[in-house]
Amino acid sequence: MATAIRLRRLGAIAAATGGVYYTLLSNPSISSSDRGDGSVLTAIKQKIADPFAVVPSRDVQESALMGSSSANPLDILVVGGGATGCGVALDATTRGLRVGLVEREDFSSGTSSRSTKLIHGGVRYLEKAVFNLDYGQLKLVFHALEERKQVIDNAPHLCHALPCMTPCFDWFEAIYYWMGLKMYDLVAGRRLLHLSRYYSAQESVELFPTLARQGKDKTLKGTVVYYDGQMNDSRLNVALACTAALAGAAVLNHAEVTSFLRDEASGRIIGAHIRNNITGKEFDTYAKVVVNAAGPFCDSVRKLADKDVKLMICPSSGVHVVLPDYYSPEGMGLIVPKTKDGRVVFMLPWLGRTVAGTTDSNTQITMLPEPHEDEIEFILDAISDYLNVKVRRTDVLSAWSGIRPLAMDPEAKSTASISRDHVVCEDFPGLVTITGGKWTTYRSMAEDAVDAAINSGKLSPPNKCSTSNLQVIGADGWDPASFTVLAQQYVRMKRSYGGKVVPGVMDTAAAKHLSHAYGTYAERVAAIAQNENLGKRLAHGYPFLEAEVAYCARNEYCESAVDFIARRSRLAFLDTDAAGRAVPRIIQILAAEHKWDKSRERQELQKAKEFLETFKSSRNAQFHDGKHN
Repeated sequence: MATAIRLRRLGAIAAATGGVYYTLLSNPSISSSDRGDGSVLTAIKQKIADPFAVVPSRDVQESALMGSSSANPLDILVVGGGATGCGVALDATTRGLRVGLVEREDFSSGTSSRSTKLIHGGVRYLEKAVFNLDYGQLKLVFHALEERKQVIDNAPHLCHALPCMTPCFDWFEAIYYWMGLKMYDLVAGRRLLHLSRYYSAQESVELFPTLARQGKDKTLKGTVVYYDGQMNDSRLNVALACTAALAGAAVLNHAEVTSFLRDEASGRIIGAHIRNNITGKEFDTYAKVVVNAAGPFCDSVRKLADKDVKLMICPSSGVHVVLPDYYSPEGMGLIVPKTKDGRVVFMLPWLGRTVAGTTDSNTQITMLPEPHEDEIEFILDAISDYLNVKVRRTDVLSAWSGIRPLAMDPEAKSTASISRDHVVCEDFPGLVTITGGKWTTYRSMAEDAVDAAINSGKLSPPNKCSTSNLQVIGADGWDPASFTVLAQQYVRMKRSYGGKVVPGVMDTAAAKHLSHAYGTYAERVAAIAQNENLGKRLAHGYPFLEAEVAYCARNEYCESAVDFIARRSRLAFLDTDAAGRAVPRIIQILAAEHKWDKSRERQELQKAKEFLETFKSSRNAQFHDGKHN
């Protein structure tokens, strides 16, 4: 019986492959092909690529928001500074609309910084499309694969192709995964990153030395390696915010919408009352349309319009752990599509460490979600089945939880309507909500939201959507060898413990890090390290420099220590304890940049401590059961 089912599955894949080939020939692209006005896009690209361009200050951005009025409103006000919100701001601005964006915390402070770090088309969705003969699911995969390539092309310094190895412990698995992933290649078409291929067991362990040859009652037969994209998620999110700012949007983090403004006659939402959470200043911003892009918190925003509104978010928790680099080789990930209990588990190299995950369980919506110890143990258990290295709880450098905003039809009577795709709706006149979806498709989600806002506000933008081929700041002219300029032309001037300034080499690790984190803007950071004596590393064993703190405060709206350790650098996600040790020096530099007093410094230290306590490294683990000690 099992053999018959397996043969039917292989037959389904073979049949579907032919269907996909026909679909590719008859429908080569499912996205709009002619986007944007050439001259406007060229002007914006020139401004973004300008090596001397500087984003407007917070005061300028706040003044732009305050300068709107009922007689002279913004076209669109975006609520939420995650990937989708910043994508909406960039899309609308490049269409020629007047745009504002406010974010209660920091850009990428929620789900957008806590992702799997993959830019993927959805192998699992392709499998469902084949076995359920679901053309709708197939279109989603087509679309995601197209967006995957665009994300990588628009931010090549922050994104790259990553080979992912799928272990096969019987010959059916080898044939099944090989055929399925060849189909994934075919669906990608011209957006293909690299061809998938099969490796023997011996070749596989040479590529991935910690991969176990012996599974539970099974022997490794080989692996199938395919390619998806990987990114530095929060830095890409911050780049989107800064790109939107350079393009003309008034973006303001640490600014919270406390209520909506309404037209007295029609009841339509015409703006928002906003509080600057840093200064306490409150003001009104008027807009023809408000776009709610608050991710898991979009229901909280909807409740500002109607406290009795039916909820549309079903939150799901995704937990990840970070392990030392020796768990996975550089440049090769491991993905198991189905573990013994049916879940997907992966191990991926990321910024010099290994990230493993994930879980998918119901959760409560909170500002600082925490991983449960049993979720961490599940991940460690799952990866230990496929490794020849002892998996220890004490090796966990950081563990975090992110909340996936799964969208549910507010009118549905059951959770069967919960979707992993995005939803755009206008529950209340003047308030367009965009939620659901995934990082990979943020750009097209933003396009759909702006289209809906244009329709709602009867707006007349002079240009079409042009973000499909719009690179973010730092991308223009960047190539993988750009780091060599930093290594050859800059030194790291650093102050010793005795106060003496000594030169240090701009080593390859630091140069590569700066190049990948800041793209062509990396020379600005290197110049600060050299000219302002801020070339010292913030944490032993990590390439982050003191100069980055000053640069981010001046050029990336970095307003707190948590902003830096979590979103501008990724130190909190990579090594919670190292981040804690770096915080005092980070606060010193930020205090000098922002003119903080001692009270604010103490407040920052306390907030950073509370934030890091939600990242469960081995040091602040809740308990040990002896299994992974």
